Amino acid sequence: MMKKSISASKASLVLFLCQMIFALDVPLDLSQPPTITQQSPKDYIVDPRENIVIQCEAKGKPPPSFSWTRNGTHFDIDKDAQVTMKPNSGTLVINIMNGGKAEAYEGVYQCTARNERGAAISNNIVIRPSRSPLWTKEKLEPNQVREGDSLVLHCRPPVGLPPPIIFWMDNAFQRLPQSERVSQGLNGDLYFSNVQPEDTREDYICYARFNHTQTIQQKQPISVKVFSMDSLNDTIAANLSDTDIYGVKPVTERQPILLTPTGSTSTKVELRGNVLLLECIAAGLPTPVIRWIKEGGELPANRTFFENFKKTLKIIDVSEADSGNYKCIARNILGSAHHVISVTVKAAPYWITAPRNLVLSPGEDGTLICRANGNPKPNISWLANGVPIAIAPEDPSRKVDGDTIIFSHVQERSSAVYQCNASNEYGYLLANAFVNVLAEPPRILTPANKLYQVIADSPALLDCAYFGSPKPEIEWFKGVKGSILRGDEYVFHDNGTLEIPVAQKDSTGTYTCVARNELGKIQNEVRLEVKDPTMIIKQPEYKVIQRYGQVSFECIIKHDFTLLPTVIWLKDNDELPDDERFLVGKDNLTIMNVTDKDDGTYTCIVNTTLDSVSASAVLTVVAQPNPPFDLELTGQLERSVELSWIPGDENNSPITNFVIEYEDGLHEPGVWHYQTEVPGTQTTVQLKLSPYVNYSFRVIAVNEIGRSQPSEPSEQYLTKSANPDENPSNVQGIGSEPDNLVITWESLKGFQSNGPGLQYKVSWRQKDVDDEWTSVIVANVSKYIVSGTPTFVPYEIKVQALNDLGYAPEPSEVIGHSGEDLPMVAPGNVQVHVINSTLAKVHWDPVPLKTVRGHLQGYKVYYWKVQSLSRRSRRHVEKKILTFRGNKTFGMLPGLEPFSSYKLNVRVVNGKGEGPASPDKVFKTPEGVPSSPSFLKITNPTLDSLTLEWGSPTHPNGVLTSYILKFQPINNTHELGPLVEIRIPANESSLILKNLNYSTRYKFYFNAQTSVGSGSQITEEAVTIMDEVQPLYPRIRNVTTAAAETYANISWEYEGPDHANFYVEYGVAGSKEDWKKEIVNGSRSFFVLKGLTPGTAYKVRVGAEGLSGFRSSEDVFETGPAMASRQVDIATQGWFIGLMCAVALLILILLIVCFIRRNKGGKYPVKEKEDAHADPEIQPMKEDDGTFGEYSDAEDHKPLKKGSRTPSDRTVKKEDSDDSLVDYGEGVNGQFNEDGSFIGQYSGKKEKEPAEGNESSEAPSPVNAMNSFV
Repeated sequence: MMKKSISASKASLVLFLCQMIFALDVPLDLSQPPTITQQSPKDYIVDPRENIVIQCEAKGKPPPSFSWTRNGTHFDIDKDAQVTMKPNSGTLVINIMNGGKAEAYEGVYQCTARNERGAAISNNIVIRPSRSPLWTKEKLEPNQVREGDSLVLHCRPPVGLPPPIIFWMDNAFQRLPQSERVSQGLNGDLYFSNVQPEDTREDYICYARFNHTQTIQQKQPISVKVFSMDSLNDTIAANLSDTDIYGVKPVTERQPILLTPTGSTSTKVELRGNVLLLECIAAGLPTPVIRWIKEGGELPANRTFFENFKKTLKIIDVSEADSGNYKCIARNILGSAHHVISVTVKAAPYWITAPRNLVLSPGEDGTLICRANGNPKPNISWLANGVPIAIAPEDPSRKVDGDTIIFSHVQERSSAVYQCNASNEYGYLLANAFVNVLAEPPRILTPANKLYQVIADSPALLDCAYFGSPKPEIEWFKGVKGSILRGDEYVFHDNGTLEIPVAQKDSTGTYTCVARNELGKIQNEVRLEVKDPTMIIKQPEYKVIQRYGQVSFECIIKHDFTLLPTVIWLKDNDELPDDERFLVGKDNLTIMNVTDKDDGTYTCIVNTTLDSVSASAVLTVVAQPNPPFDLELTGQLERSVELSWIPGDENNSPITNFVIEYEDGLHEPGVWHYQTEVPGTQTTVQLKLSPYVNYSFRVIAVNEIGRSQPSEPSEQYLTKSANPDENPSNVQGIGSEPDNLVITWESLKGFQSNGPGLQYKVSWRQKDVDDEWTSVIVANVSKYIVSGTPTFVPYEIKVQALNDLGYAPEPSEVIGHSGEDLPMVAPGNVQVHVINSTLAKVHWDPVPLKTVRGHLQGYKVYYWKVQSLSRRSRRHVEKKILTFRGNKTFGMLPGLEPFSSYKLNVRVVNGKGEGPASPDKVFKTPEGVPSSPSFLKITNPTLDSLTLEWGSPTHPNGVLTSYILKFQPINNTHELGPLVEIRIPANESSLILKNLNYSTRYKFYFNAQTSVGSGSQITEEAVTIMDEVQPLYPRIRNVTTAAAETYANISWEYEGPDHANFYVEYGVAGSKEDWKKEIVNGSRSFFVLKGLTPGTAYKVRVGAEGLSGFRSSEDVFETGPAMASRQVDIATQGWFIGLMCAVALLILILLIVCFIRRNKGGKYPVKEKEDAHADPEIQPMKEDDGTFGEYSDAEDHKPLKKGSRTPSDRTVKKEDSDDSLVDYGEGVNGQFNEDGSFIGQYSGKKEKEPAEGNESSEAPSPVNAMNSFV
């Protein structure tokens, strides 16, 4: 909200209006008739204890002399020592304080101011001293009134001047309370519409306060005694005999009658402009209600008010239009009464056009007009210099025409003061207006070079106050040589003022005012500056803040740079509180730690010397409600009570609901519990109660801000005791031993007991066996144990509450069972149906329920792999368990290994445990497709041939029948050529491909087959050489994977520049999804992939950052299947880990001893062959058994020199043997240590595998490491 005021412009407008009114004021240095400037009021009531001052001031040239009349005759002040006239003034001072009496100077006074050009007179001033007479003594009889009757206590104050103010008080100077029933009338009397016993008192005192003399007069106290009907009947009974018929009728209701005014109609005359007061006071029982109407019209809006409990109608500033009939209606349930007041509005004379001073030059014409109105119409009379114009000296230049005097061809002798008197029976008006005949050249009264400053887009008023006779003509120019100003953009006022209605920046400049008449010419210059308006460009905004928060109001301003603004902040249109929490900044107001009293309207006011702007915003402080109060309990019954309360302050956030809590002072003193809640508009609630509870209640109010503090507790209410209403809940019967029954229940809470002495009756009987209940009464506990029961038989159970007053209702029965024991028999007829190579279905016959001896929970199937049929090697027994809930008789065994022999048995399970196992059942899984070959290695590239070497699948899953090799060339645009397929016998482990194109890249796809089908394939790429040059670095080869259920260890070999940054990419085999990429920290040559899905085939490759996208060939591996729960995890047993460490250490020592002994034996054939080679480097050991390369098959395993380079020699190597440490551990989990490193690298082989290539992805054994230093 923004307000703007243009204070400077308003001031200019007021000045302009004043100049228009006094445009004909004659400068005081010129001759002029007298003008009365100050006089006392017409009706002048004076304090008789102080001096009387009768004012009369006037101006004129030459200065006027003064004289007075008293009661129409000359008042010679020189003859009265008590009367003096102030110097250079006509004001009289009558000295009362030095012996004079005010009553001696009562009368009508009139002042005359006279000089050589005329005489002006004052109003008739009536002097009356104020009076405050004492009350006349009177004997006041006590008022004895019957209850319900009406009563009027008369005040009748003494007649004072002015009339006193009346009020009623008691002896303690306390105002008597007033209401619709008891009120004071306009005449000062005290009216009782009906009296009540509480009106009895002896000190009804009427006081009259005379403000003029500052005195209060007191009437004698009035006594009122009200007789009630009961006391009246008692009095009559005491004074009458038994045979008399006596009795007073009870208080009877009465319809209204008017106490004032009396009758059905009355009249009222009021003068125009005064306040009209109409009154109606009625008697009646019940107390009547007053209503006002105007017959034939509406009560005037905005000027009508009701006072004194609507018994007084008040209309302010009445006019003739308010005349009419006003009806007051008094009504109660028995009827109504009314009174019509006919109002007539008369009017003392009032001006329509008052005569105004007239300045004329010799020979000019003019008029004086005196027009007034009134009711009745006033009479107009003229005086000249205080003398009726009819007997005044003749002046041929004037002519009287009713309310107008016409002047023609005046001369200097025509100067005079004329008085117009308008009078009727209600008053008079007197006005002085002079005619001053002068011949004067123009003069400009506005100071020269006066500076005016205004705000742009506001009016500019440039003064040119002037005088001259004849009246000068005024012209305005802008600038020194500017043309005369004309047009709609300017307004030229009669007093010489130039108005620019909408001043703009280009209005700035110098303006010249020229005044001329036939006697001369004069000019004056003024300057105008137009300033930019002050604006609030960022106003304060409405804020809602929680109590104790912080709030800030912004007030950013823009102003003219030549004006210095001042910013003032107000709160509710008053100064900010003197509180350090209010921080006034340059552009804001911040209030810290807001409290409730900070709520209100904040206004930013920006003042300059020319304008003022303001903007306001409301701050609403919200908080959780104040707590309710005045809690009251009513309607107390045995099982219910009504609670009522008064809400506390909602703190500007409406109360949404009330929460009612109770305290049980008998059972849980100090602990409050939730009872109920009601909407925020409700302040009473009917509460349900329980017996034998000592209740206290409290109420919490809730609004959007939060919860109030709890109210003060209500009074306590103790309900009577009763039988329990309810029994314990959650009754159960469960045996903890085979020969007992444990009965449990949830005990009743304190207030649920309904009385003292709470106990429980526990009853039980064996279902379908016992007819009679066995019962026992126990103390306030929650468990009872029945001993000596049969094993797992059903019992009917019930628990009943009782207290000192009796039992609760009959409880419901529940079924429980005595304790369980282990099942006695194993499932029979176990059958296995093999569905496929990895899934089997097992069936069994259910055991008889009687043999279960407990709650049947299900069956457990134990199964384990005995051996792999492909290798005929036994595994360490690793039992797996599958549990089938409920009474199922079959189940599926997933995750089996193909071409393997398994055993299983089945056991029944109850709450006690497992029963005996069924006989072991043997079954075999059929062949499946093999896993991918363990590695594919391409070596010895030539111009037209490549040598391929591979390892058999880690999991053949059957008898291998053959290998399938597919390959195709890849051109420079990575397009694939025709695909060639070769079938290779299963007993082969290498192949030389011949007749290939030179310098050509080939992609190879290699997989194994069983009778079931083909397994997963691995891929590799290689390039035939262009000439006999060594291959170039870098390269990544021998990517090896070792997979577990949810992770895999990836290792590789790298040849190339140091400090390569590796990454591993992987994805689901056969999926078209993008490869996932993991960055390898440092220059390690291994990485652990985590978060893999069990039983899923993955593809993987390794690359080096920054090497033009160089990557290894892809490898495929498969994570282990999700394992069922295992009975034994041997790999984590301490004895097993210790044994394996001892074996490894022993092997290491033996190898070192063998190596030392070989070095002492002279030249072996290996040494001779090494000496014959031109390459001085040592040949590597075979990776699988530690033998030297020279002992490998010459045709299939030609040793390569270390450091020889081929375009591609990448190896994808799987686990070397199916019988690794994992056979004795927890499946594939046994392949890794806790850090993911591959422990199989250091374990020996169980069986001799066919010779493989001479490079390995495994870490070098200690023998290889020692050999490299030979």
